[in-house]
Amino acid sequence: MVKKSSQQRDLFESERSFRLLVEGVADYALYMLDPTGIITSWNIGGERIKGYSPQEILGQHFSRFYTETDRAIGKPARALGIARDQGRYEEEGWRVRKDGTFFWASVIIDPIYEDDRLVGFAKITRDITERRTAQLKLEAMQTQLAESQKFDALGQLTGGVAHDFNNLLMIITGSLHILKKGDPDDEKFQRAISAIDTASKRGAALTAQLLTFARRQSVNPQAITFGERIDAIREVLHAGVGSAVRLAFDIEREVWPVRADVSEFETGLLNLVINARDAMPDGGTVTVGAHNIVLDDPLHSGEYVAITVADTGLGIPFDVVDKIFEPFFTTKPVGKGTGLGLSQVHGFAHQAGGTVKVASELGKGTTFTILLPRATATAAHETIETAPVRGSGTVLLVEDNPDVAIVSIGLLEQLGYRVHRVADAESALRELEHNGVDFVFSDIVMPGKMDGLGLAHLLRQTRPDLPILLASGYSEAAAGVRGVFPILRKPYEIHELSEAISKLPR
Repeated sequence: MVKKSSQQRDLFESERSFRLLVEGVADYALYMLDPTGIITSWNIGGERIKGYSPQEILGQHFSRFYTETDRAIGKPARALGIARDQGRYEEEGWRVRKDGTFFWASVIIDPIYEDDRLVGFAKITRDITERRTAQLKLEAMQTQLAESQKFDALGQLTGGVAHDFNNLLMIITGSLHILKKGDPDDEKFQRAISAIDTASKRGAALTAQLLTFARRQSVNPQAITFGERIDAIREVLHAGVGSAVRLAFDIEREVWPVRADVSEFETGLLNLVINARDAMPDGGTVTVGAHNIVLDDPLHSGEYVAITVADTGLGIPFDVVDKIFEPFFTTKPVGKGTGLGLSQVHGFAHQAGGTVKVASELGKGTTFTILLPRATATAAHETIETAPVRGSGTVLLVEDNPDVAIVSIGLLEQLGYRVHRVADAESALRELEHNGVDFVFSDIVMPGKMDGLGLAHLLRQTRPDLPILLASGYSEAAAGVRGVFPILRKPYEIHELSEAISKLPR
């Protein structure tokens, strides 16, 4: 009997101590609810946070702490239901003090059971208004910083692009002046033509960089023989490094073909060569290499071609290496680079199923290695580049830009075609009603109610036997039509136009 009384006394003291502890907590509102939500206990924290004394709040329903909107949609009852069914209810939201002011609360509701019978709920409320205000301020500052960085990046981008394009325009306009005044048999005349050709290729590569970054560039993977592509762009690479840097090649004799987009491949290689040149302000050597390699690791396994661009320049600091592939990141002065070159290389390599790696040592140079998977033997025939084939017949050219139309007409006429040109889709439909043509060659992006893609779909329905070739330098619509209609990407050369026409069904 004495032992039982002692246990009861100990239990009473324990409960009393716990109750005093709960009632004395000032930073948290700790109180009990009955199964219907009536408040049955109240501590000093509840009085401090919500403003009610025990006499004012005991016996009241806890829903009075909610906003009118929350009460109207039944949020208090739903909170108790979730706590009962799921074992806990936890949220953050607005609550109302006795004086009508609002505070941001962290709320936890736990069900209390006795002999498997729900006897009520334990509720914990904490005022975290200051924390939320600080968090919102921090988010606002982060947003402002992100916007500022975005404008800085755009300023850097536009400055770099303007610098590059102005250089290209200077080459073209200066060379055109020489052509106008010069003798076609003069060596300066031929050098001017070569300079214009190089500048136009660099302009196309720079535009491709921007389109790749903006994710507006469609890719056309095909088998590429490395040696042949190097021969095709050797002059462009030499022009890219300039006279102060020596360009060398170390290409294995039997390098496997790789499968990638030719334009992206050439742009990526040119970006690496120019990047290497810029890393050697006092001159040096850039070595372009390629060799076969067999990989066996979790991410890349099988037969690959390792394409390397190595320089003897300054090297990359260790704290910069991890950032070099980020868009807009550049260590070059303002106006000397877009910050997109290495980003394009990284995107191209991964899009082609490979990767890019970098090894660098300060004062000794840097080597970039692009790993591209070997192309299958069945695709190797795609690398053969044939001379333009003359054709015959009449083509309807749909092109709204008169200057582009003049160039396109000239290329088509060189290939042996008669050309009828119209400026929009509606005019094309009228032309087709009165004159017969052998195929339609249309730009995709055009003014008017119908663009080139809409024209192609309409002609596919009304004249299914009429071949259609589309062209675009930029078009979101073009992304989904590959395989439905052939697309020639601007700027295109005469052999590319000839090849595209030769593949049209006749």
